[in-house]
Amino acid sequence: MRTRMVLVSVSFLVSIVLPVVAHHSFTAEYDSNQPVSFKGVVTKLEWMNPHVWFYVDVTDQNGTVTHWECEAGNPNALARNGWRKTSLKVGDQISVQGSRSKCCSSVMNARSIVLADGRKIFAGSSEDGEAVPNK
Repeated sequence: MRTRMVLVSVSFLVSIVLPVVAHHSFTAEYDSNQPVSFKGVVTKLEWMNPHVWFYVDVTDQNGTVTHWECEAGNPNALARNGWRKTSLKVGDQISVQGSRSKCCSSVMNARSIVLADGRKIFAGSSEDGEAVPNK
């Protein structure tokens, strides 16, 4: 009986600690001193925990396409700020502002998005941690 109680207690503690250990800090992965912004076309959206990811193809003046991977906030926080799974759709023209990844040249943490119709939406960046309603 005592062994069973210890196993249950250990299992409970592990289940509480693992999500905290698994989460990353903004400063471990992104550099707020390297802001990045671009305009492009949404190619994919992954609405999943722990963070929403969206992908954008950016074409420069020479016709070269760069495929950007953009990390946004967690789905729950984004939904509380007015996001829906349909807020971004494949084919949407958007402008994105955020911070560049420390390890990868075309990965970023998105802070805000401007849609083609001019609406600006907060992307849930971990950098500033604020919850700004969509306008």
